[in-house]
Amino acid sequence: MKTSPLFLLASFAAQSTAFAPIAPKVFTRSMSTNAVPLANGAMSFDRVCREWRCKYTGDKATSESLEKVAALVEEYLPQIKAVSKDATVNRLVCGACLDFKLMTTVRLPVLQPLVPLDDFGPWEEKGYAPEAEFLE
Repeated sequence: MKTSPLFLLASFAAQSTAFAPIAPKVFTRSMSTNAVPLANGAMSFDRVCREWRCKYTGDKATSESLEKVAALVEEYLPQIKAVSKDATVNRLVCGACLDFKLMTTVRLPVLQPLVPLDDFGPWEEKGYAPEAEFLE
């Protein structure tokens, strides 16, 4: 059986691309149009976050101190969310280090601003209120 030169060329081309280096991605679908590149384009960010931490005692499933923190979060949540109309607030509990973390995230502006970064600056100027009161 005789192999055509075209088949050999196509076969070689298909195999050689398997070993070609992959070009670094500068922009991916998961990156927003307003992403700020870091690490030579290896990562980026499009949100600014403020994290509050405090320790709790006992087992996370039955901790009275964690229950009190949850009540405080509910009490202060309207003030925290008032930072920006679309601010995101996440609660994290680490069972290993007994940390409770409250993260307030503000997006960088995009073509149609979701949450203006301009909201973060005034919050910073106010000392991230009610952070100090919350963490007392």
